[in-house]
Amino acid sequence: MAAWSALSGPRVGALFVCALGLLWLPQAGAAPARHAVSSGHPLATEAGHKTLARGGNAFDAAVTVSAVLAVVEPHGSGLGGGGFWLLQPGDGEAVMVDGRERAPLAASRTMYQDDEGRVMDELAIDGPLAAGIPGEPAALAHIAERYGDLPLARSLAPAIRLAREGFPVDEGFRRMARFRLETLRASPAAASTFLADGKVPEEGAVLRQPELARTLERLAEAGRAGFYAGELAKRLVEGVREAGGVWSLQDLRRYQVVEREPTRGEYRDMSVTAASPPSSGGPILVEMLNILAGYDLASLPSAARKHLIVEAMRRAYRDRAEHLGDPDYVAMPLERLTHPYYAAGLRASIRLDRATPSTALAAVTGAGPRGRDTTHLSILDAEGNRVAATLSVNYPFGSGFMPPGTGVVLNDEMGDFSAKPGEPDVYGLVASQANAIEPGKRMLSSMTPTFLDTGERLAVLGTPGGGRIITMVLLAALEFAEGGTARSMVGLPRFHHQYLPDEIELEPEALSAEERAALKDRGHELSPMDRRYGDMQVVVWDRARGEVTAASDPRGIGSARVALPVGAEPPSAIMRLPGHGVTAGSADRNRWPAGR
Repeated sequence: MAAWSALSGPRVGALFVCALGLLWLPQAGAAPARHAVSSGHPLATEAGHKTLARGGNAFDAAVTVSAVLAVVEPHGSGLGGGGFWLLQPGDGEAVMVDGRERAPLAASRTMYQDDEGRVMDELAIDGPLAAGIPGEPAALAHIAERYGDLPLARSLAPAIRLAREGFPVDEGFRRMARFRLETLRASPAAASTFLADGKVPEEGAVLRQPELARTLERLAEAGRAGFYAGELAKRLVEGVREAGGVWSLQDLRRYQVVEREPTRGEYRDMSVTAASPPSSGGPILVEMLNILAGYDLASLPSAARKHLIVEAMRRAYRDRAEHLGDPDYVAMPLERLTHPYYAAGLRASIRLDRATPSTALAAVTGAGPRGRDTTHLSILDAEGNRVAATLSVNYPFGSGFMPPGTGVVLNDEMGDFSAKPGEPDVYGLVASQANAIEPGKRMLSSMTPTFLDTGERLAVLGTPGGGRIITMVLLAALEFAEGGTARSMVGLPRFHHQYLPDEIELEPEALSAEERAALKDRGHELSPMDRRYGDMQVVVWDRARGEVTAASDPRGIGSARVALPVGAEPPSAIMRLPGHGVTAGSADRNRWPAGR
């Protein structure tokens, strides 16, 4: 269980690493010759670089960063959750490792409905009945075995140490714990791990998770079997069933990672490689870009440009609701949805002077559910190997339930299914039969790990953000296509439309007063938010200029860092950013400090 103590002094200061790393290289080459890691937490970014410095490749570093995030961001991801890892060797083809959760074999379409057919939202959000069978442990073991240069145990070592020795709680952890306080209190194991005497811990208090450390050790020692079989599997199933869940040992035994072909597309001279179903991210991103490829967006006034982007979002999210689900269970017209001719037909229905009411489009059961909390990591190593991975437990702290003796807080990804097709879910959204609950099925996701490549420049990116993930990646992709930097991509003001509800959600500074007025005149409904959203992580390799940059979203606490491989000479030129110095330490010139 957790052990809490005050933390002060230099250890605290060392954690406030900056969120943008930038290193200029003197010459271009066939490989970047530099390592770059960007993630949602400074400790995860640092751990990734240490794995690279110890001879690991980008795939080993992805295992390390994923596992460390499971420890230090338990509200965003973890061994009790899942995700998508988009991998590409420097000289090979991309593959998507699908570690998405699956519905238990005892799941049913009506499991979240009462006797009168009404949806009981809380059952799909809180407690063990909300938990799908986790995929992250299997994915980490799979990536290490098939793609890594290091043993799994070595890549997991930083996470094991942090779980055992602890880390200081930050305000982001406290905010999420406050949001889920009653749910965490309802699980004795979770409460004793994440809370201090039933209350949200103070900022800087040290969170230790010895039971999670032991679970990670089991995974390190036995690989996949360390989680999905043996004593730990028994504890997981017994804990779930005693608290009202429906897991079985067969569920754990039968869970398998799936390697899938990514979704691919083109936007002008930029190739797009992104997650494929059961993620809706890649197909919907490509569909939106195909629609927008028919316009010269750069030449349009800003309000007209944003109007067209919103109309592309509206139409693509309608298709998401109608067609997408688990490819092992649902036949999907993916070739049609991602074809430029199909986009041309959709484009023909867009008026430049008027918004299209969502009700005027072909009838559909609605837009799919969206998660509330997730995390992302982007990695490029010196050989050009790259990883973009988006991981999740859905709601903050997932279901809030922790089986005793495991240290693993379980996801509530079952809420990403359509509990009752055609009716609103907890987010006010509805979904179709394609995403209905079925035993063993993977629930539809919006996670969109992505590679963008113009030939001269490569971007590795992704973000948390639930249903807004795809539109955040869209805006970043458009920015990159126009020459945008890693910093500008993560800093973009954001707006979002998802077909239903028929409104534009926007960050506080996303639209000027003039743009708001122009969009309202076109018939758009605006829904301003009082907060900013997302936590994008981006790495950019400019092959033509011989430059690697990385940026972590200023909305979060994450960090991005570019570093020399061990034994390499430092570059002859360093770009300094005001307030964000990047310098070579004279005592150890190969160890570059983090920088925002």
